[in-house]
Amino acid sequence: MSEQPPYLRIADELRRRIAEHVWEPGDRLPSRAQIGHECGVGENVVRRAQELLISQGVLEGRAGSGTYVAEPRQRVRVVRSSAREQPSGSPFRQDMKALRLQSDWESRTDAKVPAPTEIATRLGIAEDELCVRTTYEFLADGKPVQLSTSWEPYAVTGGTLVVLPEGGPHAGAGVVNRMAAIGVTISHAVEQPEPRHATAEEASLLGIQKAALVTHIRRTYYSDEGRPVETADIVVPAAHCEIVYEIPISR
Repeated sequence: MSEQPPYLRIADELRRRIAEHVWEPGDRLPSRAQIGHECGVGENVVRRAQELLISQGVLEGRAGSGTYVAEPRQRVRVVRSSAREQPSGSPFRQDMKALRLQSDWESRTDAKVPAPTEIATRLGIAEDELCVRTTYEFLADGKPVQLSTSWEPYAVTGGTLVVLPEGGPHAGAGVVNRMAAIGVTISHAVEQPEPRHATAEEASLLGIQKAALVTHIRRTYYSDEGRPVETADIVVPAAHCEIVYEIPISR
């Protein structure tokens, strides 16, 4: 049997101290040099152990200040399902209501943005063709739990009441309902989830350590004619959220 890597042993030791209330939530940990001296390892081993615990939400790093024991935080359940977009409200709001959490989101829309190469490919349009881009920061009890950047071809929504996803009479109704309002029926969505490390910007927005684990979901909605009408990059922090897929069964 192979021996446990040193950084995992140190991570277990740090967890033990937190569980035994040697350190309480909000406490600042001793320096890496001090912990390494006490445990007989180098500072790099301690750093890897702390980075692991930060990615799991046990610790949190504060730039220029040190590493602290994270305050207890409820892990948010994020449900992905084609059946969850309802005329009465957003799926995110439904999920947060089930957890008795206050839901909200902040957004910014930029109209007529040239499509980058990857986005153009996903939408089946020419590179630099104009799109409406909307960035979102989703909040649960005021804390960020999800990021999303949505792209819609301007040729689909331009000149209609739904051109601004968060403006007009259909603001916040969701892609499926907004498209239905202009006669576009969405038949299905394709999602490609993959794990990766957060970028510096994502980590800052989500309040997590740089390079912490996130799930990156590339989602594209298709009309019943097979045309991509929206694509989005959704980023969910692994330490704060669990992703659940509901799969409707036809009978």
